[in-house]
Amino acid sequence: MTIETFPRQHARTQRFTLGAPRAFTVAPDGERVVFLRSSSGTDRANALWVLDVASGQERVAADPVALLGGAVENLSAEERARRERSREGGAGIVGYATDAAAELAAFALSGRLFTAELRVGTARELRVPGPVLDPRPSPDGRHVAYVSRGALRVVGAEGGDDRALAEPEPHERGTVTYGLAEFAAAEEMSRYRGHWWSPDSDRLLVARADDADVRRWWIADPAHPDREPARVAYPRAGTPNADVRLFAYDLEGDRTEVTWDRKAYPYLARVHWSADGAPLLLVQARDQRSALYLAVNTDDGSTRMVHADEDDAWLELLPGVPCWSPSGQLVRIADEGGARVLAVGERPLTGPQLHVRAVLDVGESDVLVSASAGVDAESPETGEVHVYRVNELGVQRVTTEPGVHSAVRAGDVTVLVSATPNVPGAHARVKRDGKSAEKTVDIASHAERPLLTPRVTLTEAEGIPCAVLLPSSYEEGDGPLPVLMDPYGGPHGQRVVASHNPHLTSQWFADQGFAVIVADGRGTPGISPGREKSVHGDFTLTLDDQVTALHALAGRFPLDLSKVAMRGWSYGGYLSALAVLRRPDVFHAGIAGAPVTDWRLYDTHYTERYLGDPGASPQTYAKSSLVTDDGLTGAAEQHRPMLIVHGLADDNVVVAHALRLSSALLADGRPHEVLPLSGVTHMTPQEQVAENLLLLQVDFLKRSLGL
Repeated sequence: MTIETFPRQHARTQRFTLGAPRAFTVAPDGERVVFLRSSSGTDRANALWVLDVASGQERVAADPVALLGGAVENLSAEERARRERSREGGAGIVGYATDAAAELAAFALSGRLFTAELRVGTARELRVPGPVLDPRPSPDGRHVAYVSRGALRVVGAEGGDDRALAEPEPHERGTVTYGLAEFAAAEEMSRYRGHWWSPDSDRLLVARADDADVRRWWIADPAHPDREPARVAYPRAGTPNADVRLFAYDLEGDRTEVTWDRKAYPYLARVHWSADGAPLLLVQARDQRSALYLAVNTDDGSTRMVHADEDDAWLELLPGVPCWSPSGQLVRIADEGGARVLAVGERPLTGPQLHVRAVLDVGESDVLVSASAGVDAESPETGEVHVYRVNELGVQRVTTEPGVHSAVRAGDVTVLVSATPNVPGAHARVKRDGKSAEKTVDIASHAERPLLTPRVTLTEAEGIPCAVLLPSSYEEGDGPLPVLMDPYGGPHGQRVVASHNPHLTSQWFADQGFAVIVADGRGTPGISPGREKSVHGDFTLTLDDQVTALHALAGRFPLDLSKVAMRGWSYGGYLSALAVLRRPDVFHAGIAGAPVTDWRLYDTHYTERYLGDPGASPQTYAKSSLVTDDGLTGAAEQHRPMLIVHGLADDNVVVAHALRLSSALLADGRPHEVLPLSGVTHMTPQEQVAENLLLLQVDFLKRSLGL
């Protein structure tokens, strides 16, 4: 009989995400809420569901098992890459799009195109050339646009008149795609799409991406030497990006190019097209210190500047903006006066009390945003994110319970999604404006309940948000504990949050006999623009804050500072390696998972935002990197144990990072261990790998710290 353990449960449930409802769409008439959910906490295959708001009844609109006749999914290389960019580990229906009325949905399964009529709950396949990527119905529901083999195609919603609207020329095949996001946009800009319907359904804006000049890398699988390596276009720092252009197409295939100064502003970061104004673009300079908001004339392709932004460090891209208000004013999130504020037109509607994180919906009378406490907040509210209504009359908080909250809204119906410290998972509830709380409708979650409960204290140490976790059985007077720092610690990666599930793995490590500390130092989001941008040109500051937090907490918690380790993945892996190399006086062991070790090998849009052009400032890269051509840089003479873990199929942080670090350590005579993960990407969705990886880390920590 197999005994259930947390590592096994954590792996089987994909970090307790399976079975939870997600990807909500609210119908404008307020009658339906559409969402994805699998049947249980261990089922990866999502079905498309519809909730009837009035009755509270749920029904399946599309079942992937039935639609595929029980066949195993067969994903194209392009679809696997898309899922890797969005960190999608599920199966079945992992994404969908609807028409304007949320009556017709389109989605892809195994590279085939399906639609679902959401009022009646029937689904069917449209026979079109595949493999199909990113299908999207027109707002009027009469057509579906999709991408296949680099071409943007359109088919009637009944399955007739399928045709290529935009396709690469024969000599462009293999380098040019229409209607898809290029690597940099999908990986770093959170722009996952490349085509946008007009509100009148008579034309589309279509991105053309040409990666002919992007350097080619080869991702091999050494465990299968009989297989050819995958050839990928990877724009590493300082090298060419894909050339991205934008065209307006009518349904007959006639096109007009949208023009702007692409040499000065090569990044197409956002596209918005609604009935409230002309198509709206946000384009960035390569150094990301300047950006333009442009309105498009689709008749001749010309653009006019609506607004311009500049910043000495960089301009952050944020969800939900830019867009138009119903009155035709520009809605954006801006860094002004040391705060991140909501601006409508040229007027900021929030101040330094709030740190605005996303625009969730723009209504006739207000803007719905998510925000955390800002630099001038009355209390820090460590790790909390709330939903607010904002208009010219003021700011009203919608959510009150401590936690991390978000929302999806259309008309007077809102889906509130709340994760709180004391309840596992996230709770989704549907509420109609003007109705009492008793009238809310819960959307069921089938996610498993974790075997453990975090014993977490959210606090601050020298202004650094921290989460401290002690063993579940620890009692006052038991004595000091060895310390495990468990950060991400870098840009875009807030780990100190007021919710239950994000602390589960840290609690499991605590239950192995550690005091676990998660510290969000400078560079992490959530408090102020200045704090995020303080790492500009120097990532090593993020290590300084880990040391500061550790020492500040030592007087308040039972920490044995003679036994301190750090573990992390991605940026956290970089930070862990940096810790044992640069500060062996503080850290006695480190686990570096998928670490970026040489920032010259990471992608353009991310790396250049923080460290600039490697050709213009090589010293900046040398200071923040773990290796250079001459070997280790800045490492102390004292050696500490290090475990380097890396997936061999990682196309984001390629395994060359780990291999170069290992080679440099070997050349410098530094003992270390390397754990290669065959067939694993930057994610670790494989159940056995994810489970055993936790167990192996504990074994390494105990050996290295002499426990």
